[in-house]
Amino acid sequence: MSQPTSTSTRIPSSAQQPPSVHVRAVITWIAIFPLVTLGFFGIAPFAEDWNPVLRAFILSVVVVPVAVYLVVPQLMRIYGRMRAARR
Repeated sequence: MSQPTSTSTRIPSSAQQPPSVHVRAVITWIAIFPLVTLGFFGIAPFAEDWNPVLRAFILSVVVVPVAVYLVVPQLMRIYGRMRAARR
């Protein structure tokens, strides 16, 4: 015997759909580009004579977690609100 499903607890399928891979790529780029630019200028005064690979490594160690844990989630929330407001 199957259990009845309550229609009041169902979430519309459109609300469950994550953004497309293209939207996520653009949102990620919008997060990463300014962080890399600011980081590049931020470390430039003391990292001028560093090997470029070391500079890229240090910059990525800082930028990736900031983007993944702080900036991208905020941008995704903003995108979600904008998407919901258009309906």
